[in-house]
Amino acid sequence: MPDREERFRVMLDMVEALVGPAPRVLDLACGTGSITDRVLKRFPEATCTGVDLDPALLAIARGHFAGDDRVAFVTADLKDPDWRAALPHDTYDAVLTATALHWLHAEDLAVLYGQLALLVRPAGVFMNADRMPDPATPRIDAAERAHRHAGMARAKASGVPDWAEWWAGAAADPVLAGAVEQRFAIFGEHADGDTPSEAWHVRTLLATGFAEARTVWRSPSDGLVLGVK
Repeated sequence: MPDREERFRVMLDMVEALVGPAPRVLDLACGTGSITDRVLKRFPEATCTGVDLDPALLAIARGHFAGDDRVAFVTADLKDPDWRAALPHDTYDAVLTATALHWLHAEDLAVLYGQLALLVRPAGVFMNADRMPDPATPRIDAAERAHRHAGMARAKASGVPDWAEWWAGAAADPVLAGAVEQRFAIFGEHADGDTPSEAWHVRTLLATGFAEARTVWRSPSDGLVLGVK
């Protein structure tokens, strides 16, 4: 993901612009805590809650942030209607997520957006950076995908581990092996979710309780959609 840091930069720019430099952040489907790490480096006075269901990625996150009292991690399934009950706070200044919610089907994602509208405080923000193809441009999307996957193949040929190899390495690690086994029992190889367009995300955020929503960053394949409560 050659544009990964650029999307994070824009995400944090908008956090600072809309809710200030000391936000209470919910890192949604946090994985290893990539967003939390960048939030705390840029905003040392921020606090972060990471929520995920993946025991292996949460083990890495908890190990990385051990001893940092600005950070808490919660195990919860975002498809559980009561998942918010596990959080340490009732509201957040910013809810942030990246390259994660495509694991959900659109109907589940719409329900989640409605729950987030209750979790984001008034004038707070939600941002989702993820794969957002445009159904009106299938040839462009196909060409971009072929180009991206060719780059991934070149990276793999040069020795960069792909998805399967990374997980095989994690499974061979004595500290992570048990958590990786649990992870695959929960998810399988990869969840079969959806990648709706950015227009769908904007429309759904507005319909579920956000006052404003639009795209604030775009690459050939991905978008960053922001909703303001």
